[in-house]
Amino acid sequence: MSASYAEICLLIDGEWISAKDRTSSPVVNPATGEVIGQVPHATRADLQRAIESTARGFKVWRNTPAYERAKILRKASALLRERSESIAQKLTMEQGKPLFEARYELNSSADYFEWFAEEGRRVYGRLVPSRNIAVQQMVKKEPIGPVAAFAPWNFPAITPSRKIGAALAAGCSIIIKPGEECPATAVEIARALQDAGLPNGVLSILFGEPSEISEFLIQSPVIRKVSFTGSVPVGRHLSAMAGRALKPITLELGGHAPVIVCKDADLDKTAQILAAGKFRGTGQICLSPTRFLVERSVYEEFLKLFVRYTQEMKIGNGMDPDTKVGPLSNERRIKAIGEMVADAKAKGARIMTGGERVPGPGLFWQPTILADVAPDALVMHEEPFGPIAVVLPFDTLDEAIEEANRLPYGLAAYGFTESTRSAIRLGNELEAGMIGINHTQMIVCELPFGGIKDSGQGSEGGAEGIQSYLTTKFVSQIC
Repeated sequence: MSASYAEICLLIDGEWISAKDRTSSPVVNPATGEVIGQVPHATRADLQRAIESTARGFKVWRNTPAYERAKILRKASALLRERSESIAQKLTMEQGKPLFEARYELNSSADYFEWFAEEGRRVYGRLVPSRNIAVQQMVKKEPIGPVAAFAPWNFPAITPSRKIGAALAAGCSIIIKPGEECPATAVEIARALQDAGLPNGVLSILFGEPSEISEFLIQSPVIRKVSFTGSVPVGRHLSAMAGRALKPITLELGGHAPVIVCKDADLDKTAQILAAGKFRGTGQICLSPTRFLVERSVYEEFLKLFVRYTQEMKIGNGMDPDTKVGPLSNERRIKAIGEMVADAKAKGARIMTGGERVPGPGLFWQPTILADVAPDALVMHEEPFGPIAVVLPFDTLDEAIEEANRLPYGLAAYGFTESTRSAIRLGNELEAGMIGINHTQMIVCELPFGGIKDSGQGSEGGAEGIQSYLTTKFVSQIC
């Protein structure tokens, strides 16, 4: 166990509960294979205690003025910034992403708490003019109630922060289950909130068997709202459970983001931006660009540039300051990526670069570019969630948009063009919740984050992010 890592604990009713004398699972550094910590698993008694404490916490927190809630969120944001270097190193150790990405993520997480601190102070109702002069009609926004939230391992700081920040700003208590692969980051976020003065019971952290925890929490009458980020199959299952209990759910699910590169784009700049965007987080990002559709007249030229910039990216341990591409986060991804590459190659794809696991310790896979992939290849239909880019030619923009919209995913899409007319078409016709024209950076606290179709429902972040944690009450009063 690494001395520089953190002790992982459950947080229930303000109490930190260690892995000692209970079932636990190992945390493995994906760059080295070293076991760096142990994650305690919540028992059924722990789950019941968390439910009871979040009910009590909600009664306290909903009656805490928004102004006071905002002060605690801002203090937590400041503490995260003060501790960002230490937390970023833990994040890199457990998740694998390069340290510069971890630092950026921690600062973004602090941004979310600041943003929602201010949004919570601006949850306005309204007075509606009455048909009877003696009647006052008031519409109020109130916290929906205790929340159950589920976050994955690929963004262990940003994703929990978006959920926790919005819920707390709205006046809700929240129980969150982060990914067991990367638990320390969420624990450190909770410590910052606790140190900032968050009352006991308002935030709980649980780890353990995902299906057991999700079923227990969603079925509890105490929980009034669910938020989930993860895979489409699990999202469907949790949505069905929430639906049976008539509980609203926000879903941010998978993607298979198309990129349309028109012949009038600045090819060198575009290839450089897309290489960085594609292999950021080792491609383990739901809005990662995946299907690259390039106008035929510049297809080979773009491929050469894209390959060149990809090959310049150093693969290695995220703690190395020169590393640009870290390891995959678990052995499951290595297996899935290997199957997709082998399938595409068997069906005639050209491997322009990469295509193999990096020998030695750690879960490293070479950044891979596949050209001329067959339409029936596995990677053309299933989200790769790893360092694979598929590059295909197109002849007309109509054809490119049709291919971009072919899949049931609708999280992110991208277009690169110098034509205002083409840019407007892409913004109007691409079926995605988030569209980037001539860039790929779309995770910012003041903007909504969410998809359509099989990629989910609802948005996190932005002015929209707090709304799903609120309910509307209408009060009609005779004066």
